[in-house]
Amino acid sequence: MAIGTFVQDTKAGCKSSQSIDLQNFCQQQIEQLIIQYPIFFARIVYYDALLKCHKEVMNHAQEQVPLSQEILNYLRTEKWLKEYPPGFTLNKISIEPFELTCYICLLGYRNQKPEYIQVLTSEPLSPTLEKYVNQSAVLLGKYLDIYLERGQQQVEIQLLENIIQRASHQLRNSLGLIGIYAHNLCLGLQENPWQEQAAIMRESIQELDTNLTELIYCGQSTKLRVSLQDLRTLVGDSIKELQPLINQKKLQICLSDTALILAIDRLQMKQVFDNLLSNAVHFSPEGGTISCNWQVFQSEVIIKISDQGMGLSQEDMRHIFTPFYSRRTGGTGLGLTIAKKIILDHQGSIWGQNLLEGGAQFSLILPRIKKD
Repeated sequence: MAIGTFVQDTKAGCKSSQSIDLQNFCQQQIEQLIIQYPIFFARIVYYDALLKCHKEVMNHAQEQVPLSQEILNYLRTEKWLKEYPPGFTLNKISIEPFELTCYICLLGYRNQKPEYIQVLTSEPLSPTLEKYVNQSAVLLGKYLDIYLERGQQQVEIQLLENIIQRASHQLRNSLGLIGIYAHNLCLGLQENPWQEQAAIMRESIQELDTNLTELIYCGQSTKLRVSLQDLRTLVGDSIKELQPLINQKKLQICLSDTALILAIDRLQMKQVFDNLLSNAVHFSPEGGTISCNWQVFQSEVIIKISDQGMGLSQEDMRHIFTPFYSRRTGGTGLGLTIAKKIILDHQGSIWGQNLLEGGAQFSLILPRIKKD
């Protein structure tokens, strides 16, 4: 059994409460190591990408007398790390001047410092235990990569939220001013043939204001209204709204017949499909085909929407999700930016690519069961 779990920040100002999941995972790895005789002490040094600092977790076996502060300080100096061994390979290292049997398994290097698992033993490890420590290192390395990706996504989500909020504020100010003039026109054109057109203008502005409110709502990840939704019905609703344009261009729509229930925010995901399908219709040649299908895996679903248009240019590929970038005349350049933000909020991913047979394809992955 383990006692006296100890967590140490190796850079001042780090707030471990923000990365409790990673810390707990490392603690669990430590506890699994120190119950394996003859390991009596284990230590993990890793880089917390969210907090941008190196941290350590360490523990010792129940019957083991805690290491002295002198030994702990020496371990932290890393003076014993005279050579950098290959990653995920267990190496026996001499800890002078304490004559300790030590093994280290390097995980990698982040922010110019090594990440590793270090164990102290009362006797040499058996081949079976060496393999066990190696496997622990591989598992921890994969978890750290996932944690880093999650941190990058959170930074990206925050950036998109800020952009949406700023753009929404600017648009709302302009709409408010136009709305006042439209209202005044309606009042000043009573019993005038132009009053009807002024009223339509006023109603259109109110509709734009409503849509802008929903845009702001979509920019707030904490307000996901998740419920069980049928994917085929949701995509079908987006197609119905585009039907006049589809008929005008004589397009064929190939939609998957498979019903699929997902835990998603219906309004937000509807906006994703509205944007993707609208782009597919816009860039499709007359008489072309738009395909929307999905494939179900154990814990996720991959959805693909493709067209037979001219495809994506190299510039498109570089800026495809960049705010205010658009190839559509009159486009705001926010559609795909918002779509990506919504997908990230649902803990999914989205990307665009060109098809070998011509045309563009957007793929998105969504979890089948919503993660906490």
